[in-house]
Amino acid sequence: MMLAAAAYDWLRGLHILSVIAWMAGLLYLPRLFVYHCDAVPEGELDLTLRDQERRLLQLIMNPAMIATWVFGLLLIWSNIERAGGWAVLGGWAWGAKFVLIIAMTGIHHVYAARRKRFLNGSNDWSQRRYRILNEVPALLAIFIVLIATVAVR
Repeated sequence: MMLAAAAYDWLRGLHILSVIAWMAGLLYLPRLFVYHCDAVPEGELDLTLRDQERRLLQLIMNPAMIATWVFGLLLIWSNIERAGGWAVLGGWAWGAKFVLIIAMTGIHHVYAARRKRFLNGSNDWSQRRYRILNEVPALLAIFIVLIATVAVR
């Protein structure tokens, strides 16, 4: 039982670190898009932002999202093992949290698609739209954290 508790603590720590990295990217990438809207196509700023966006998405955000999901699912499995069954997942809170995490993953994929638009010169969204989109992960994170810390026992 001590080993299971220790593993749970490690999983929880790695999950939190993954979420932090993922959220950093989800909050920063749309800011790069805001600046990218003003860049002259094929100009120095355009090329710099393309590189920064690629690195952020491929080297930080994608691995962090995958790690968040993997460690999160392992935490669920660990909770099921520790509690002795699936009953630990009962209640509205788990479902709500799962829906919000799916939404967060969806926003991640919207960002990846928008990056491709900048890459091929077909961005059709304004700075204002990216500024608004920048708030979505923050709002989702607030609800996810509150559900995880207050509603889920």
